[in-house]
Amino acid sequence: MEFVDETAAKIMLAVRPGDSIRRIAQKIDGSYSWVYDWIDRLENAGFIRRDDGVYIEDYDVRGCYYDMAAAICRAVPPSIEDGYVVPHFAGMPFAYTKIDGVYVWTHGGYQIARGHDDYPIFMQVADQDIERWTAFFDEFGIPNQVEDRLDATDYEGSVSYVLFPTSENITPEWVDGNPVVPLDETIDHMMEYRVNYEPALEMIADEYDRDIDASHEDPRLKT
Repeated sequence: MEFVDETAAKIMLAVRPGDSIRRIAQKIDGSYSWVYDWIDRLENAGFIRRDDGVYIEDYDVRGCYYDMAAAICRAVPPSIEDGYVVPHFAGMPFAYTKIDGVYVWTHGGYQIARGHDDYPIFMQVADQDIERWTAFFDEFGIPNQVEDRLDATDYEGSVSYVLFPTSENITPEWVDGNPVVPLDETIDHMMEYRVNYEPALEMIADEYDRDIDASHEDPRLKT
């Protein structure tokens, strides 16, 4: 029973072949030392192995953790923090995009158009995976929709997912342990809706040394 533990479950579900311990800790929002300790224990139990990265060794055990996590999520909606952990359990590539692209690239420093009682998370996923993503979130009892956010009155809890399918290969950047669309793509989104993102544009320009006109003056009014 010692392995009936939240951290152990998150590690077993979030790891993808070859992940480093640091990457796993970032994915599940855990401390490196605590995750390292648990990986050592899981390896001694024969559930995982370390071989220039971490790999699942016992998929039956992983399946048990998956069923347990899905049952708990159906009974108790995930917190906002766990909302960023759950997608890693699906085993499919994804990248945070749109509002979440800005949120990740600014290290959580800029939020817009959502609150604690209505918190859609925006994800880019592969076209061919869209039905599997929908089935995954349905199994976990978490509302989801393609390209449009749901009405907050349609579900309990705060977290929901908005999926944006793409036919291009998903090659995310990793920022603070979060897979995210490239910075240029995020900047393009902000520039399209720049009235909403002026402060974020200034943050991005300063941190990443980008030549962005982040002034509050509408460029269409310049002469």
